[in-house]
Amino acid sequence: MISPELKKTILQAQKNEISENIIYSRLAGFLKDKDKAAILQGIAGDELAHYKFWQTLSGQEVGPDKFKIDFFVFISRVFGLTFGLKLLEKGEDLAQDAYEKIKAVAPEVEKIISDEGRHENELIDLIDEERLKYASSVVLGLNDALVELTGALVGFTLALQNTRLVGIVGLITGIAASMSMAASGYLSAKQEDTGKDPVKACVVTGSAYVVTVILLITPYLFFKNIFVCLGMVLAVAISIIFVFTYYISVAKELDFKKRFLEMAGISLGVASINFAIGLIIRKVFGISV
Repeated sequence: MISPELKKTILQAQKNEISENIIYSRLAGFLKDKDKAAILQGIAGDELAHYKFWQTLSGQEVGPDKFKIDFFVFISRVFGLTFGLKLLEKGEDLAQDAYEKIKAVAPEVEKIISDEGRHENELIDLIDEERLKYASSVVLGLNDALVELTGALVGFTLALQNTRLVGIVGLITGIAASMSMAASGYLSAKQEDTGKDPVKACVVTGSAYVVTVILLITPYLFFKNIFVCLGMVLAVAISIIFVFTYYISVAKELDFKKRFLEMAGISLGVASINFAIGLIIRKVFGISV
């Protein structure tokens, strides 16, 4: 006998399966590689079979979660198939607990658990995405821009105490440094046997640096209070670190907390040192702008 609580769990699992059936089918339609598209279509077929199995237990039809479908299709299209599928698989990991509860009344659930494990292996074989190959180039540009420019902006702010001037100096410094980083990205890709195109690595590294520079100096172009600008720079830096670290952690299955704290600690540590240096330079040289 299925309890009301267990039936609720089954209906939720049923809804997830039909939603994921549609997600995998839609993503397969976007792929140009027919072999990879066939893998996704195969997984979509399994999800539909799982839905029908749950339906025999619940005795009800359940519609798909339209928000979930639109969300994961959008995420996969914008941030890449790797990120979207890994994020979707994380949700399936949470479903394993529910499956274990249902096994007591429906031993056939074991096959679904086995299918989910096979899906994960198939997805790992499927994913070899170009944009993830250049993630290290993005990290190179992003990391350096955050560490160098966040520290520099804090130092400039305390030394010059003129937000517009700090913004202009920061922009000049950032663009000059981005060219240096782009060159480093080119040389790094050329010397390492990673399969990356050196020119593309150069562009990706430089672009990541420039985008970070623009985000960091923007507060100085719109606000006059130096402390407001300092607070916003640190908030922007932490936000960029959070978003990108989460992306890499999901896509490459890494420890998010460890990587986030490490990167944030380095950036804020350098900013603190430059805060003190800016004050010292202002006092020693008597700068007044």
